[in-house]
Parts: sequence; structure tokens; C-alpha cells
Amino acid sequence: MEKWISRIDNITSKFLDSFAHLSQEQLNWKPDPSNWSIAQNVEHLINLNSSYFPTFENLKKGRQPLPFIARFGFVVSFFGNMIKKSVEPERQKKMKTFPIWEPSKSDLPKSILNDFQENQEKLKEYISDSADLIHQNMVISSPVNKNIVYKLEAAFDIIVTHEERHYNQAMEVLSQLPEN
Repeated sequence: MEKWISRIDNITSKFLDSFAHLSQEQLNWKPDPSNWSIAQNVEHLINLNSSYFPTFENLKKGRQPLPFIARFGFVVSFFGNMIKKSVEPERQKKMKTFPIWEPSKSDLPKSILNDFQENQEKLKEYISDSADLIHQNMVISSPVNKNIVYKLEAAFDIIVTHEERHYNQAMEVLSQLPEN
């Protein structure tokens, strides 16, 4: 638990330290139409993380239905490892996200950073509450496709690693921000 919570605290601090001083206009600036702004990167993380919250709630209540494919350990391991590799910060190739995780197209308020911080706190609570479930090797389905299954432990690895990737992307946008 502590490894994820520590990484979440670290990434939250990095986002706040790196971007809180920016204006709303700067947070929403995009280097080109094909790239997300800093604010869009943050909103994407909120959207993705929040999409897992109903699954975490169902796990706490003991009501997490899984597809038949979840019975096959090699499938569970395959998906967990594949997704984690695809979101690693060092990976240069961009990926298209699923529609439910896409950020808004319009300007986002400066408060998006506060929303992110609150979302991170919720995520940490779910992680803290999941120790028994992780020890039981609990398997979950992806929020976007019930047939994509992986261990809860892999989900936390994926979420935190994905956040680190988007921090790097947001820093890239910051490095291209025009001087005012």
C-alpha cells in the first residue's frame, strides 16, 4: 500500500509544484491541436482514476462480477503486464485514449489542480482499504471493457504509472509554453 500512496503523494506534489503558479490561460494552452494542454492532462487523470471508483466500491461490498475469462491466470497476467508497459513514462509512443477518459475540449478552470488533489486523496483511501483484497489476489475488469481483466494490484500499478507518464507529458507542454 505504502509504495502506491508514496508515489501518489509524490506525483500530486509534482503537479502542484510545477503548475499551480500558472494562469488558467497557461494551463489550457496547447502547443498544437493534436496535443493536450496541462489542464487536459490533469482532467484525463481525474476521469480515468474516477472510472475505477465504482469497481473499488463493489469490491468493498463483495459484489464484483467478472467474466469467464478472469478464471485464466495467464490472461489476467497478460493484460496487467501489457497495459502497465503501455503507460510507462519512458514509452515514447502516444496512444489514443478511450472516449470516457478524454478530457474536455473547452477551457478548464484553474481549480482543476484542486480537483486533482481531491481525486488523489480518494484514490489513496481506496488503496488503503484494499490490503485484504490484494492479499486475496483479487481480479477486476477494466472500466472500459469487462473482458480486459487484471489483478487489483496491477490496477494500482497501472494507475500510478499512468499518472507519472502524464506528468511528463504536461512538463513537455510547460517547456513549450510561450513566454508572456
